[in-house]
Amino acid sequence: MEVRDENRRAWDALVEKQDRWTVPVSPREVARARLGEWSLLLTPTKPVPRAWYPELSGARVLCLAGGGGQQGPILCAAGAEVTVFDNSPLQLGQDRMVAERDGLSLRTVEGDMADLSCFPAGSFDLVFHPCSNGFAEAIRPVWREAYRVLKPGGVLLSGFANPLLYLFDPELENKGVLQLRYSVPYSDLTSISPSEREKHYPDEPLSFGHSLEDQIGGQIDAGFHLTGFYEDDWGGAAPLDAHMKSFIATRAFRPR
Repeated sequence: MEVRDENRRAWDALVEKQDRWTVPVSPREVARARLGEWSLLLTPTKPVPRAWYPELSGARVLCLAGGGGQQGPILCAAGAEVTVFDNSPLQLGQDRMVAERDGLSLRTVEGDMADLSCFPAGSFDLVFHPCSNGFAEAIRPVWREAYRVLKPGGVLLSGFANPLLYLFDPELENKGVLQLRYSVPYSDLTSISPSEREKHYPDEPLSFGHSLEDQIGGQIDAGFHLTGFYEDDWGGAAPLDAHMKSFIATRAFRPR
């Protein structure tokens, strides 16, 4: 609850600051989505392939830890029945604002991404989980819950950080120098001192660099079959971009 409360406050503050991941889609984007012209991001820059989505018309979709008025309204305008689930009231408020502005019907629910007990098993055809599980202290419960709420044959689309992203000294990285300092798994609670975190990441949500064994193996262990994979980066905006892709997107489904 400590992590959840801290991150709720941090994301609410980011909404007030108009952080890029809290800025809602425009009326024009919603109008184009109604015409079938749309794309979404699971990671910073690379659009999700359209072939990864199930048929959206009438599909029941859960945007998991996906508030901010970005993915939910577009999926709704594309024909889906959308529920946006997020820890931040103000992020959810962005979705409600877009829905009211553009005449969309979507549902918002506040909660912890690792606890979807408010939804019965088999509630959704698609779980769209953008790059947000780095703000969860443990992610295997997230995969298990996503599996439970998907119907057999349902699809999970997820984005997450390669844990190598968390290994470098933040002070040197800000100067463009990559110096190994931390190890995986990484935790803002234990890997870095409170004073250093305040210096380098003031007012940011608590972050966690989960192992690929938990990110990918955790999906498989939950019962998912993986059918798609790609990598992404910050589009050249980060020092690590010159050396490797630091984000991953996966497509998985719950077997029938």
